[in-house]
Amino acid sequence: MDSTTQGYLYFVIDDATPLILYVGETKLSATQRWQGVHDCKDYIFHYIELHRRYQLPVTVGAAFWPHLPPRKKLLQQWERALIYRWRSPFNKESWHYWGQPFSKS
Repeated sequence: MDSTTQGYLYFVIDDATPLILYVGETKLSATQRWQGVHDCKDYIFHYIELHRRYQLPVTVGAAFWPHLPPRKKLLQQWERALIYRWRSPFNKESWHYWGQPFSKS
């Protein structure tokens, strides 16, 4: 399958913890997905910065799970189920558990 007929679920993970920080879905390649504006990139930056400031172990990476059907509705259902299962803190659906990460308020 090429990227035009394939969907992806992707995960931002801290392997040092281990913790799933973010769950997302896209039809874009990994490079295309991260080139644009994405709030999660700011959260990751601050997360890594704080870990380094306090000399805590941190190993953040992204993993894309390919070969999924490109049907947007199905990808979104799977994404939402995984967010609720793992309560990934950088997904807005989990903010009522943890609060919005790195908010200024």
